[in-house]
Order: sequence, then structure tokens, then C-alpha cells
Amino acid sequence: MIRLNRRPAEPSPVPSPAVEVAPRHLCLDGSVCTSLAVVGYPREVGQGWLQPLLTYPGRLDVSLHVEPIPPLVAADRLRRQLARLESTGRADAEHGRLADFEAEAAAEDAYELASQLARGQGRMFRAGLYLTVHAPTLGRLEIEVGRVRTLAASLLLDAKPATFRTLQGWTTTLPLGTDRLRLRRAFDTAALAASFPFTSPDLNTEIGKHPVLYGVNADSSSLVMWDRFAQDNHNSVILARSGAGKSFLAKLEALRNLYTGVEVAVIDPEDEYGRLARAVGGVCLRLGAPDVRLNPFDLPSRPEPDALIRRAVFLHTLISVLLGESMDGGTKAALDRAIMRTYRAAGITPDPRTWRRSPPLLRDLASTLAADGDATAGALADRLTPFTEGSHRILFDGHTTTRPDSHLIVFSLRDLPDELKAVGTLMTLDTVWRRVSDPRHRRPRLVVVDEAWLLMRDTEGAKFLYRMAKAARKHWAGLAVISQDAADLLGSDLGQAVVANAATQILLRQAPQAIDAIAEAFALSDGERQLLLGAERGHGLLTAGSQRVAFQAIASDAETRLATTSPEFLAGLEEDAPL
Repeated sequence: MIRLNRRPAEPSPVPSPAVEVAPRHLCLDGSVCTSLAVVGYPREVGQGWLQPLLTYPGRLDVSLHVEPIPPLVAADRLRRQLARLESTGRADAEHGRLADFEAEAAAEDAYELASQLARGQGRMFRAGLYLTVHAPTLGRLEIEVGRVRTLAASLLLDAKPATFRTLQGWTTTLPLGTDRLRLRRAFDTAALAASFPFTSPDLNTEIGKHPVLYGVNADSSSLVMWDRFAQDNHNSVILARSGAGKSFLAKLEALRNLYTGVEVAVIDPEDEYGRLARAVGGVCLRLGAPDVRLNPFDLPSRPEPDALIRRAVFLHTLISVLLGESMDGGTKAALDRAIMRTYRAAGITPDPRTWRRSPPLLRDLASTLAADGDATAGALADRLTPFTEGSHRILFDGHTTTRPDSHLIVFSLRDLPDELKAVGTLMTLDTVWRRVSDPRHRRPRLVVVDEAWLLMRDTEGAKFLYRMAKAARKHWAGLAVISQDAADLLGSDLGQAVVANAATQILLRQAPQAIDAIAEAFALSDGERQLLLGAERGHGLLTAGSQRVAFQAIASDAETRLATTSPEFLAGLEEDAPL
């Protein structure tokens, strides 16, 4: 006998299963999932009632299977259902049982549906709604399933797990068009049409050449990109209580607009944008400093029709804001007469060739008023004394010292006394508007007015801001109005008009005292009210016409260092600064 030594056969590799099936879940290549079938529905539904399921922030597959029922079959089933309900009701009445209100409601619905079928006003469908929840681990899957079932219960949906049918449930929610669970409910045409969500959690808008990242969508976890220059108008408004992150968001938007080639000008009451300006090579002007002045009497160097008349109109607005009240007819007449005399005394006439001469100052106007001989003009000159000879003359005591030219211009008003901040805001807006409206240098521009309530408190200042909001689009500019005092902005017709002329409206956390006015002005739902009342810093609502999206502002570490106003962070910067 010959014995042959054979090499032992190598064990064949056993392929790992692609899907591991368990009674309550499936393992899918590093993740787990489980399926739910909806077996209970509300009696009445509204349009898009399934939208909350589609906007669930986690990974959730939603599958709706629809199969039409032939009219003859539907009519026969309705007749049998009506007969069954009526017989049950009669049996209960004969035996003295209490009425079954659910059966009575079902009978009413069946009668109404049978009437619609008979008239040809609707059809019957069998529909099955199934959900598959995904998670990285079993522990996380239990949490996600609980959240999904809670969300379904809030919609009056009874979602049951597909125990021992997990594989069939998973394949049912795949885009294969096969219903392996076949847990269905009869729908009529109206109910089925309402089941299709016609809204999206993401903004559906045109993105042009200047898109800006605002943050992360709180509903779909996608990015919220928005281009104000692709909208009907380029204006925006940001309303929030103090500490909600409105200035932080405004700085992020300004910085990201600079990336896209937009020129930015900022009216900064608290000197919060200075670090940002220095970091990107911009210009920061501090009004109230001894060497920084803006002369409101300056005329354009280029010929413009009626430029002198329009400058006189602006001076009316400026004097009204200085005095803190609107002027009566006699005071306006005296002021208008003095303005034209002051320009003539400086050799300036409606002839554009004279506009290159040195313009007058506010003290020259006060002198003209005092020499007018009219009692009203004299009284007006006396009221201007603090701004020409007194403690508030620093802003007007001299000619314009600077004409900034940069991609980012910040006008800081922190050095101004509180009595002059509204006037400073108005004068810087006027300076910015001259630059924006210059036809020789057309380019997209963003004008940020932080703490706009300082100007909105005055009627004439509010009018100027409203006119700028109306005309900004014509000059390829967007006006961004930021305020923590919603009452001042929404409490007047002009303030409401400024908001109405903003295609982009951003609401961050609101105070309980202001939420009613905010909800009425922006037509907020109860859910949106609660969102804004409990929003964390940087969380809010972006509205654009009929589109609304909840979002969370996000920033890189470098952007955060430039935009934050945290006292602790700023103190650390001062400690690290070289001596």
C-alpha cells in the first residue's frame, strides 16, 4: 500500500454578511437601523402635515406607498363598513350601552366619503407610511427611535416597531417601490394630497455671485447659504435682545461679504468692529477724536443737479436731530433762509463751479441766524450754541479731516457723548451714502447700521434711514439694520416700513416683553415664538418672504477671535499684548 501525503486543504474564507438581521434591528456595515410602521392616523390633517418627519434633524428614511382602489371596490367596501357601523350602533342602543363616539365619527366620515365617491369628487387609495431610523450604535438607536416616536405622537401618528420583520421594513423604505409590510390605511384624495410636503426646510432661492454662509440649518443640518444681492432688494434687518449674538452675526456677514468682493461700511456705536477692520486692512475712523471731523456743509466736487438744494434739505434733518424735536413752519423758514445766506457768504451759489470753494461750518450758520433779526432765528441760534461754542462742538468745530477709501470703512462713535450718537450716526450715514451713490464707482456695497434704535428714536433720523432703505437697491447697495430695541423699530410707521423694505429678516433670541410685537410684525407661529424665546446665543430664524429657516450661526476659530465681544476673551487679548 502506498501512502500519499496530501497538503491539508485551506479553509475557504467565509464572507462576512452585508446585513445582519436581528428581531428588532439590522446591522448595516458599521451602523444599525430599525423600522417603524404607522398604524394610527389623526382624523383631520392640514396641508404638509408630514413635513416635521421630513425635517427631522437625524437620519430618518420616510417612505409613503400609495395604491389606488378601483371605484367599484371602494364603493362596495364603504357600504359594508357603513352597515357594520350602523349595526354596531343599533346593538349598543338596544342593550342600553353608552354611545361609542369614535364609531359615530367613523360613520360620519364614511357617509361623507361615500357621497364624494358617488359624485365623482374624489377617489380612494390605500397608503402605507413607514419610517427607518439609523444610528451608529444600539444605544444611540434607542434614543433616536424614542425621539421619532415622540415626534410622530405629536402629529397624532401611532408608529409601531416592525419587530421580527426588520428586513421587510428596511427594504420597504428603500427606493424600490415595494411594500413588504403592507400595513395600509384608506385615504381619500384630499387626505392624500395633504400628505405631500410642498415646503422644504432649506432655503429655495437663487444664489448669485455673492453668497454668504449664515450657519447650519437646525432642521436638516445642511448649510444655510444666502445671497442678499440676488433678492428683490438687498436690505436686511437683525432684531435680537442684548447678548443674543446679533453683532457677532453681523460681523461674520460683513467679513464673508468681503470675501466675495463686496465693499462694506459700518456705523459702529461701541467700537466693536475695530479689530475686524485692522485684521483685513480696513479703515477705522473714531468720531469725537480731536483730529476726526465731518462737515455736513460739504458739497460734491462733481456737478450734480440740485446738489445745493439737497444739501440744504439734509441740513434741515441734521438740525432737527440735534435739537431732538421736529421744527414748526416758522423755524423751518428761518433755518432755510439762513442756510442759503450762509452758503452765499462763503461764495457758494447754485453754480457748480463755486462748489470747490471752502464750505461754511455750523458756527457760520449760527452766526447767520443770530444776525437775521428775527426772534425765531435768534432762538434757534441760541439752541445751537452747545454745538458751536459749548461742550458738544468737537464734532463740528472744523472742516472735514478725512475722506476714507477702503474695502472696509468703520465709523466708530464710542468717543462721542450719548447726546451726539444719533447725530453721529446720521452724519456717517450721509458720508457713506455719498460714496454709495457716486455713479463713477459702481460696485456692490453693504452698509451696516448697528444699534439703529439710536437713530430711529428721532422722527427725522428715521425718515433719512427709510429713504436710504428705499433707494439703496438702485445703487447696488444693501442696508443692514441691527437693533436690540424692537419697540423703537416696530413702534412707528417708519420703522415698520424699514423692516418691510428688507428682503432678508433675521430674528435671534427675543425678550418676553417684545415677543408679542415681533410675532405680530413677522406673523410668527406658536412654535416660532417659542423658538425665539428659548433660543441659545447664535440661534435664530431667517425669513425671506414665505421662506423661513431656523439656523445656528457657525464661525471658525479665526473668525471668532475677530467677531467676539466676550469681555473674558478681550481681557486675554490685552494681557497678551506686548508692553
